[in-house]
Amino acid sequence: MNILIIEDEYLAVEKLEAQLLRYDPTIQIVGTIDSIRNAVKWFETNPAPDLAFLDIHLSDGNSFEIFQKVEVKCPIIFTTAYDEYAVKAFKVNSIDYLLKPISNEDLGAAMDKFKSLRRQMEQPAAPVLDMETVMAMLNRGKAEATPVYKNRFLVKSGQKIRSVSIEEIAYFYAEDKIVFLVTNAGQRFITDFTLDTLQEILNPEYFNRLNRQFISHIHAIDEIHPYMKGRLKVYVRPTTDKEIIISSERAHAFKEWLGK
Repeated sequence: MNILIIEDEYLAVEKLEAQLLRYDPTIQIVGTIDSIRNAVKWFETNPAPDLAFLDIHLSDGNSFEIFQKVEVKCPIIFTTAYDEYAVKAFKVNSIDYLLKPISNEDLGAAMDKFKSLRRQMEQPAAPVLDMETVMAMLNRGKAEATPVYKNRFLVKSGQKIRSVSIEEIAYFYAEDKIVFLVTNAGQRFITDFTLDTLQEILNPEYFNRLNRQFISHIHAIDEIHPYMKGRLKVYVRPTTDKEIIISSERAHAFKEWLGK
């Protein structure tokens, strides 16, 4: 079995290699890559491995960028110290999503899942399945899976770090490329997430992307007024001096969300 490792921490690479060889001594590590740029180059110039382990945070950015730059034809097992990307990982070639530090048990379960899929491809009595078919099978399974949404955020308060639960959050807004979290009590904290990422990791039953600047919890919506050209003007609690306008294109979906 040929495995590619994309990871920018040397010690993490060593540990993962040791765990994989402990799981199956016949495994061949065909490469270890530490950046998006080198990963793209590798996929462009090498045959697809049987499986790739991919860390989400690499030295030159978020590894989801790899999928935008090159076609990745092999299954992926994501590895990361953060849990907020689980939903996004469902949208690419992921078999599993392992949180660091990776235990031998979790790694073994992920490898067993991969081997089970591989056996389906190799069964002589069944029609031969190409990789496109296998990935479609994976995606069908993911569509039926329950997404994992973020429940708490770590924020800095003076010299301290505190945890803010989803129930405490009124809305998020962006200003000058900085995203702020605002609590029901009116406290404001800087977050490390973009609004696009927050849209992926927040439960859409409770949070809605109002426009390019705001994501609001449903309980923070105070008033809605008709606005020009089919748009809506929204007022939130706690109040903000920023005007929140929902476009005519979003207005219908927003009202459906409120009425669920």
